[in-house]
Amino acid sequence: MRLRFLGIIPNTPDTDSPTIWLDDDTGDLLIQSYRATEEEVKACQEIGSIPGHSTDVPDHETVVRLPKVMLQYIPRPEEQRP
Repeated sequence: MRLRFLGIIPNTPDTDSPTIWLDDDTGDLLIQSYRATEEEVKACQEIGSIPGHSTDVPDHETVVRLPKVMLQYIPRPEEQRP
């Protein structure tokens, strides 16, 4: 796995630092961020995704809240960049 640091929320304390990395081998993003609250997870489950798809969050997954400021670090194709 070849990880590349993409970004961190500026001006956060050492113990509160949402961060994004890119796995250069797979193109996957690894995100450290705030764990969604039970209320937020429940709201996601109520909205759902596609018909017939479970809204349960499996033990090997979680829901995270990604602060808006972190969107600037998510890679986009050249034609979609400002």
